Amino acid sequence: MTAKRQVAAAGFEEAYRAHRVELVRLAYLMSGSHETSEDVVQAVFASAHQRWEAIENPPAYLRRAVVNAVKGEQRRVLRRRARVPERPRVELPPEIDEMWARVARLPWVQRAVVVLHYYEDLPLAEVALVVGRPASTVRSDHRRALDKLRKEMS
Repeated sequence: MTAKRQVAAAGFEEAYRAHRVELVRLAYLMSGSHETSEDVVQAVFASAHQRWEAIENPPAYLRRAVVNAVKGEQRRVLRRRARVPERPRVELPPEIDEMWARVARLPWVQRAVVVLHYYEDLPLAEVALVVGRPASTVRSDHRRALDKLRKEMS
């Protein structure tokens, strides 16, 4: 490492210690999110590290980079929200909600067997293909799931 790079590295570390907290605060005030502010500041310092020697006024550069990064993050969030339409909530009769709560408590494989067999109306042989288990094992999973559900209902 050359002497110039050693000085630049020392200057970078010093700037990180001196300005990180205030930059996180700035990012938080702009974004309202602790996670976003930490991520943005970390990304700004990582980006600045690559060209640290060329930056003439580090505090001003870092502040501007944080502002731009928060703005960019907010744009990305808005674009994602615009692309994903809000889904209407499905309201189910209470007896279905209660049964679904019981089914949701089953172990994953048993739950998959019940849902595929009763909700998707697949025969157990097809369920076996979907879950990638032997048909005899799926029949056992099905029986165990029904036993658990019966026990909970009584």
